[in-house]
Amino acid sequence: MKTYLLPPTGNFYKANLHCHTTCSDGRLTPLQVKELYRKKGYSVVAYTDHDILIPHDELNDENFLALHGFEIEINEDRPEVSWEAQKCCHICFIGMDPENLTQPFWHRSKYLFGNAPKYRDQVKFDESEPDYERSYSGEAISEIMETAREKGFFVTYNHPAWSREDYRDYISYNGMHAMEIMNGGCMNEGFEDYNPRVYDDMLSAGKRIYCIGADDNHNVRPETSRRSDSGIAFTMVKADSLDYRAVTEALAAGNFYASEGPKITELWLEDGRVYLKCSPADRVICTYQVRKAGVALNADGSPVTEASFEVGPEFGYFRVTVIDGAGRHACSNAYFL
Repeated sequence: MKTYLLPPTGNFYKANLHCHTTCSDGRLTPLQVKELYRKKGYSVVAYTDHDILIPHDELNDENFLALHGFEIEINEDRPEVSWEAQKCCHICFIGMDPENLTQPFWHRSKYLFGNAPKYRDQVKFDESEPDYERSYSGEAISEIMETAREKGFFVTYNHPAWSREDYRDYISYNGMHAMEIMNGGCMNEGFEDYNPRVYDDMLSAGKRIYCIGADDNHNVRPETSRRSDSGIAFTMVKADSLDYRAVTEALAAGNFYASEGPKITELWLEDGRVYLKCSPADRVICTYQVRKAGVALNADGSPVTEASFEVGPEFGYFRVTVIDGAGRHACSNAYFL
């Protein structure tokens, strides 16, 4: 029996699910971000400015969809050391419904009242929410994630390397839908934010979460710079149409993969094996929860365009990674049998 892990119907839409503009600390306006990402082949951008949820429906057309969301930061309270020495946790929230424009009341930050005062009147806070302190602890951060999820947001945990977080920190977080397995902006700044080990840690701890790729773009440098933070890491979403609910429902169902370049065109289960087809790659690997691994490569160095690996309940979860000749990755979500 053939079971599709990525839907056999619908279209792939290239998406950036973590983006900053002049509404907070980015250098490009929302329209300029749209124009830049459309040139790079994107169909979806989630506008996740710091602490400010603003719809950008005026940007939508038949080829482009703006998702609305916001990002918050929870910082360690250690004034005796520099900001760079402190840990923090950054979380993005993407509204699952286009009508969901109420922002939970997690202390209004410097971004709302500092960088973007002209947008203040557009922000709708849920005044019935308790006035949460942003306390840097696993319990408090999990409460924020779980509250946002209950309020109808797709919750992502962002760039653990840039945040200086380690296993002791992120393993205590509950309530996220997904984590950034790759953050292009941080990677281009020199941080080790290609994070498969963090993803495996969370999966092995029983967290059934997805993985995304995103840019976290602020566009401080021109797009022609080798250190530009746009168009590096992305999420390929398989949805029936470029409609707000169709795309967010695909996110909720895990119908996507993360990538820096390679493509996964098909992914399915059949007779105790996982099969995939992909763009020409140097190799494909299969990662399991147990001490087992699979590798598909050609001895003569010719490109790999399809592969299959044994899977079964005794292996725990499995996930596949496509690696191209330039060392760029495409990462599937993890699947449990």
